[in-house]
This record gives sequence, C-alpha cells and structure tokens, in this order.
Amino acid sequence: MAGGKIRRPNRHQQAQPQQQRWGGGVPFEKSKGQHILKNPMLVETIVQKSGIKPTDVVLEIGPGTGNLTRKLLEVAKSVVAVELDPRMVLELNRRFQGDPHSSRLKVIQGDVLKCELPYFDICVANIPYQISSPLTFKLLAHRPSFRCAVIMFQREFAMRLVANPGDNLYCRLSVNTQLLARVSHLLKVGRNNFRPPPKVDSSVVRIEPRRPLPPVSFKEWDGLVRLCFNRKNKTLGSIFRQKSVISLLEKNYKTLQALQLNNNNQLEEDTVPSEDVAILADMIEDLSMGSTDEKDDQEMEAEDTDMVGEIGEGASFKDKVLEILRQGDFAEKRAAKLTQVDILYLLSLFNKAGIHFS
Repeated sequence: MAGGKIRRPNRHQQAQPQQQRWGGGVPFEKSKGQHILKNPMLVETIVQKSGIKPTDVVLEIGPGTGNLTRKLLEVAKSVVAVELDPRMVLELNRRFQGDPHSSRLKVIQGDVLKCELPYFDICVANIPYQISSPLTFKLLAHRPSFRCAVIMFQREFAMRLVANPGDNLYCRLSVNTQLLARVSHLLKVGRNNFRPPPKVDSSVVRIEPRRPLPPVSFKEWDGLVRLCFNRKNKTLGSIFRQKSVISLLEKNYKTLQALQLNNNNQLEEDTVPSEDVAILADMIEDLSMGSTDEKDDQEMEAEDTDMVGEIGEGASFKDKVLEILRQGDFAEKRAAKLTQVDILYLLSLFNKAGIHFS
C-alpha cells in the first residue's frame, strides 16, 4: 500500500522457511531430538560398519526423512522403521512411494519405548538422545536376542558405555551394560553432520549381547553395583562401614534367613532373565552425570561417627561384612577400578556368607 509501513516478519516467521527446507516441507523439532544425519559418506560408513547380511531384518529407530533408511534397504532383507512423529511417517511414506525397495519397508508409528518390538537381527539407529538409557536396556531385554546394535549416541553417553575400570567416565552405566553386552566405539561424529546441528558431538557405538548371559541374578548384581558406584572413588571399606548400608544388608540377611527357615528351601542363582534386564531402564535414570564425592565425604564422616562404640548384634554384623571385604582383599579397593570379574567375585563372597542385595 502506497505510503504505508512495510511490516517486518518476526524471528519465528523468518526461521520457518529454513526449517521447511531442512525437512523437505517438515520442520524439525529439536525438543523431540530430531537431528537428521545429512552427510551421505557418514551414512554409508555406518551401514558398512553394521555388517548387515542380505538375509537380515534391520530395526531402525527414528528414521526421520529416510536418509539412512534408503541405504539400509539396499543391503538388508527388510527394514522395520519405528517413528513417533506422524509428520515424519507421512514424509517417509511419500519418499518411498513407488520405490523398488518399498515392499521391504515396514513403518510403525509409535513410541519405541512403549511398543512391542518385532523380530530383528540388527538395530541401526540415530536416536533422540533423551531416550538413550531406557532404549539401550529395552534392546538388551528383547527376546529373541539380536546379533548387534549400531547406534548413534550423545558422545559423553557413548563414552560412558565403553569406559574401562579406572577411566573417569567409568560408572554404573558402564558396568551394567558391559555385564550384558560387549560394547565398542566405532566413530566420532561432529555436530555439523546433522541438520539442525545439536549442541554436542556424537559417537556411534556397537552393542553385541552376550551369549550366554552370565549366571548371576541381575537384581543381586545391580544391588551391589548401586552401593559401590554411588561413591565410586571411595574405598569399599569406607562404603560398607556406613550405618545405612549395614542396616540395609542386615535387614536383607534376617529376612532371607526367615524365609529359608519357613520354606525350608535355599536361594537359587539363575541367569539374567529379561524381566530383570527390563528394570534397568528405570534404574539407570538416577545415574548422575557428575561427581558427588564432596557431599559423600560429609555423609560418611557423620555415619562413621554414629557407628563408633556401637555394640550388640548390629556391630557383630558389621564385623561380618568387613571380614568379607578383608577376605577378598577388597577393603582398600575402589569401585572406580573394579573389573567385572572383581564385582562377580565380591558378590559371590557376600552370597556365600548369606548376605544378599536384592
């Protein structure tokens, strides 16, 4: 209009066209972890490192607009893609409409954490990072077991998965994952390989479920690991002197003794069942990304003071616990440097003495 003011579009309106160009008409939502892998060479590398056979059924999680999906269809027998966003499902179906590979693609719209997963040989995925923990353990709980999973994680999470005893990032997540699977780091992926770029770098990790699973009750295992890794840089002697820990173990001890007396049977060790593994998703949620050692120092000093001069049954049970640590030469060791074999041995010593953690 002549002489009128030209209205300048606001920032949201300016940003919208670029969002549409990114998704071929579908704006991506960072809040949903939608970061599409745009580098074709990287997509090719991930598919190659997955070791997919022509007879394999591949599970893809969060296919987005289908850049990785297309490459998977070229080498696999079939691809099952699970996508939460209905807009992406529509975009995916449009992209492969009339494609010669379309008959081998099945798209499931739904939340991968809530839906029942079909049979698959290999999982290949660039996932929303906020579901990393629960998804990892949902996959490990899946039966029948798959051959391997090749997954893009936030780099720090990935490095925790593969961390070794003594590494700064070695934690409860490392220990529990490595009990159930062999985990290896494949490649680092810079943030500029995505659109829109995330705030952090990523890494691709290979996860191979162990076969057979270790002959240990997972509830027992995680009960011990939880206690030790809450204060991973403290000596086990310091951890197991705490009043709260002694009280918990003594309660378990008395409860199990009573059950054995009433039922006249013994506790049985079993392999890790899928329902045991499934509870991991909830357990891992309380993992801290940082260190709480300073706070733990104060808590342990207070609790150790409470134990001074304590006599009676509680004190004798404490002596029993500390004697087990001395017997295995664990009193001065720290969780941060314990191997899987160390933890299994420590758990066996406690169980042999009738002390359980579940």
